[in-house]
Amino acid sequence: MQVSRERENFEIPLLYKALEVEYDLTETHYTFGGHSFSFLSVLDSYALLDRISPEEFIKDEQMPYWAEIWPSAITLSTFIADELKLQGQHVIEIGAGVGMASVVAAWKGASVLATDYSLEALRFARYNGLKNRVNLAYERLDWRLVQCSEQFDLLFAADVLYERVNLLPIVTAIDKLLKPGGVAYIADPRRRMAEQFLELASENNFSITSFPKCYNCGSKTVSVNIFKMTRR
Repeated sequence: MQVSRERENFEIPLLYKALEVEYDLTETHYTFGGHSFSFLSVLDSYALLDRISPEEFIKDEQMPYWAEIWPSAITLSTFIADELKLQGQHVIEIGAGVGMASVVAAWKGASVLATDYSLEALRFARYNGLKNRVNLAYERLDWRLVQCSEQFDLLFAADVLYERVNLLPIVTAIDKLLKPGGVAYIADPRRRMAEQFLELASENNFSITSFPKCYNCGSKTVSVNIFKMTRR
């Protein structure tokens, strides 16, 4: 569903101005499924490290990974646009960051809930939803303690398998959030941590199918696997 032109014209400048006060911004353009998209993100995510107090880091070990658009998110978005039929599907993205995959899924006709632990990330996801004229719902979600009572047909996640402590919580969150017969797609740049995640998923009654992909970024090619997870 598209966002009305009136809402877009009213809210986008206000959101941009608020974000511009707090961040150095960059806007990049991508084409998925033959359609042009624009995404706002942080120019230098490393500059955000100074905002994290030692107390906050000890509590959550939260790093500003959300602030960048990673190859896995681009690869997953391409996969969503080119290979999935989403019309009428109820979709959640965990670790949504600035919301790229959520935006593309909504453009494909899904009803989408974009979630992230970082409230900062959700502000960018909201902006990007409006900018690309799609309707998204937004919610903070901690995959260590999922309080969302809804269940979804599909779950998407990109580049979330980077810390061992999070692997089992992510498997548990996926199990809680998917409807019976639901499917999760997890994109990962072939980190070794992914192997441990797949073992945990298998131990928790999931079957895995891997789709090897590549993302070409100028002279650099990044290998990305998309894991399709279904319950046995």
